[in-house]
Amino acid sequence: MRFRSVALIVVGFAVAMAYMESAVVVYLQRAIGMTPEELFPLRQTDVVGNLVAIEVGREFATLVMLVALGCLVGRRAVDRLAWTAVAFGVWDVFYYVWLWVFIGWPHGLNTWDVLFLIPVPWAGPVWAPVVVSLALVGAGLAAAHGVVDGRVPVVTMGRGIAAVSGGLLVVASFLSNAPSLLAGDMPGWFPWPVFVAGMVLAGWAAAASLRAPSAAAAPAAVTGD
Repeated sequence: MRFRSVALIVVGFAVAMAYMESAVVVYLQRAIGMTPEELFPLRQTDVVGNLVAIEVGREFATLVMLVALGCLVGRRAVDRLAWTAVAFGVWDVFYYVWLWVFIGWPHGLNTWDVLFLIPVPWAGPVWAPVVVSLALVGAGLAAAHGVVDGRVPVVTMGRGIAAVSGGLLVVASFLSNAPSLLAGDMPGWFPWPVFVAGMVLAGWAAAASLRAPSAAAAPAAVTGD
């Protein structure tokens, strides 16, 4: 299959999956009698008991499906990871797009949302996960196309440490309000300097790895544009 065809399949799947995920959220909110404006402070029934177990399971199942898609369309570890990043990024962005289409939420990029529940609630303004997702899509497409052209990204130990460190800083920014949320309080200040530092560090690692020359041959199953 050509790179463009694979990209369209991955993006189309992620957009459709985002539709399903957004619809489930709308149904769940209607079932428990809440609106997005009532998301904070978190209800105790939302973070403990059977409901949180179902939500955690749904989040885990979503990750499994996105990773499975990347593994199916990729031919080696690096492009499997790249396609997984593309699928995740497109899914996350269109999750908010579909919610806005369905219920007019989020009202803007500064609207706060609960992003994840494993192992504790992640929270932040919508613009933050959208920035992460757009970066994943861009880096993932560049890496996957590089593999097709025989330019496999070269991840040295230093770049790997930088990427992991940057990712941990981004995660730390999302987890910074977890104690307040678990205590039943409203989220406070989002530590955007920590978030920006993490994105810059991870972005440098990705860019350096993508620019690195590689003599690896492209897999025969996928061809260029």
